[in-house]
Amino acid sequence: MRRSLLRSNRNYRLLLSGSVVTNLGDGVVAVAMPWLAALLTRDPVQIAAVATAGSLPWFLFALPAGVWTDRADRRRLMIRADCVRLALAACVVAMTLAVPAGPVAAGAQAGLVATLAAIAFLAGTAEVVRDNAAQTLLPSIVAGDELERANGQMWSAEQVVGRFLGPPLAGALIAAGISVPFGFNAATLALAIGTVWLITLPARTPAAPARFWPALLEGVGWMRRTPPILRLAVMLGAFNAVAVGGWTILVLYAQEVLGLGARGYGLLLACAAAGGVLGGIVAPGVARRIGMRASLILALASFVLLHLALGLSRSVPLAALAMVLEAAGVMLWNVVTVSYRQRLIPDGLLGRVNAVYRFFAWGAMPFGALGAGALVSALEPAFGRAAALHGPYLLGALVCGGLLVYGTLRLRFDS
Repeated sequence: MRRSLLRSNRNYRLLLSGSVVTNLGDGVVAVAMPWLAALLTRDPVQIAAVATAGSLPWFLFALPAGVWTDRADRRRLMIRADCVRLALAACVVAMTLAVPAGPVAAGAQAGLVATLAAIAFLAGTAEVVRDNAAQTLLPSIVAGDELERANGQMWSAEQVVGRFLGPPLAGALIAAGISVPFGFNAATLALAIGTVWLITLPARTPAAPARFWPALLEGVGWMRRTPPILRLAVMLGAFNAVAVGGWTILVLYAQEVLGLGARGYGLLLACAAAGGVLGGIVAPGVARRIGMRASLILALASFVLLHLALGLSRSVPLAALAMVLEAAGVMLWNVVTVSYRQRLIPDGLLGRVNAVYRFFAWGAMPFGALGAGALVSALEPAFGRAAALHGPYLLGALVCGGLLVYGTLRLRFDS
């Protein structure tokens, strides 16, 4: 009988607790940030600009973050990054409290949107550092043969609080006042900082060379010599570009196509979270039963279904069902590929190779976010607002269909 990781591993218990707390706050902000942007402007390009600013750091700073992670105490790096995010959450609270009620002049509106985008950019930069350090820290806490189970539990717990509890909670908090969800996020970050601080690990000697570029190129070189990892990174980058584009427009799609308010929007995201929880629970067993390659093909098929459903329908139940299936597929993909990377990449290179991977996989997100806003604006004059809001999802279905074909033909693994 397998021992319980939560009972037997104090460091894992603390890391999981910190992740749960911070992801609850992140789940609230995932709804509150675009909702705040939509209160300031109805322009899809400006709303997309805020989302782009939040994801742009993955393109700009993912690679240097890998070098920093391999050079530094990863636990302290997480704490410092969360301290920055806490300060920025407090800035949003101050900004929302300072904005007068009622209509805002066009000039002031543009300034507020720009301020919100700047805060999103800085918070995204801190998130790049924090997430890379957290994912790199896990193999130091959990044995290699426990990684799928640990990742499955971590991802499931994050889904429960971040995407199942967070969105509907965000709807209630937004109803109390737009500053409230950001204050709540600051409180969760403070708790997460205290939890991660309690983790105790033996001192490690950073493996990265003293000079920045040789250290970075060592990680890039390892990735180039490992085609399966490189293919996964590029495929995930293509998916993330269209997925983030869809999520960027979702706040307008939910309001104007599906007719949902803040609570309904939060519940729609909660449906996706339910699928994510299910995926996190079953992913380790599915991977063992059908293998890594078949698991990833199954995940890719779910991505196609989601985008087709949102691109061709105006049905709330169908949208909710599609989001359940796609979220389960995302979790299956994440649990399988993250565990594969953590097992395959040497510890001394883990931060840098993870950063190179995320540069490809997540660096495309800001372009997808901005592209979705631009696509809606370009389609609206000719096809109308509702049809234009379907556009990013139809494009996503085309891209994900191509990834499914490519994955079926090219994905091969030695183990």
